[in-house]
Amino acid sequence: MTQDFGAPVKSGPDQGRLARLTRGSAATIVWLAKRVSLLVLVILSGRGIYEFLIKPIFDDSDPVVPFLVLWVLVAYVVLPRIQRMLTKIYVPDYFIGRARTSEGILGDPVNLAVDGTEAELVAAMTEGGWTRADELTFRTGLRIAVAAVLRRHYRQAPVSPLFVFSRRQDLAFEQEDPAKPSHRHHVRFWQCPDGWYLPGGLRVGWVGAATYDRKVGFSAFTLQITHKIGENVDLERDHVVQSMRSSGRVASVRVMEDYFSGYRARNGGGDAIVTDGDLPVVQL
Repeated sequence: MTQDFGAPVKSGPDQGRLARLTRGSAATIVWLAKRVSLLVLVILSGRGIYEFLIKPIFDDSDPVVPFLVLWVLVAYVVLPRIQRMLTKIYVPDYFIGRARTSEGILGDPVNLAVDGTEAELVAAMTEGGWTRADELTFRTGLRIAVAAVLRRHYRQAPVSPLFVFSRRQDLAFEQEDPAKPSHRHHVRFWQCPDGWYLPGGLRVGWVGAATYDRKVGFSAFTLQITHKIGENVDLERDHVVQSMRSSGRVASVRVMEDYFSGYRARNGGGDAIVTDGDLPVVQL
């Protein structure tokens, strides 16, 4: 006895396209649901803070001060804690070629590697025209804020902490734009743990993340004041490598093509980034 199951199902371009569209629509719905949930949580948190903490203290006739207090609490207390909670759920806690912010959000791409000692790296960078950044403290943070507002130069301005291997950068260097104090080239370096290898089995001493600060603005994720970076991070990566070559301390540069897939994404401040996925490896 045979059973007729009907006409055979065709497997072809139309079916594959439909499957891709279905997956894409589902991913979009999930993405929107996450953003809407976060927005609702922020609104409710801000409303609660305003009603129960700020409104009883300040006069309603002067909205500026209550607004500033609300912004500080939301940007520097509420949103960072919400982001830390969410990123523990959906952001991988292992090396994926991206740095992370202190809130756990995926930050700048790790886009170069260096093999050499710390002294060799510092010498190659400083002799290549870079200035080592100050450590971020209350005093240096206040100084960079004043410099940004007054458009003054601060060649050793600190950079915000980003994390790779679960720790902040070990070294940071920058080049200030003489014509625009708010613009600067900068790169962070992390020393690789003992026994750690790049994907593919290559052993290096340092990995770095190079980006270009183009202006001061607000983070899209925490509303904090931060630097906004240039979209094409490959230009900054290549600039760092070329300046290290100019120091005369570089033995060779090898490029790991397709170290990760080229992509468009956003960093920890919400800035668009685009990269071809190649990784220059500098041998000092």
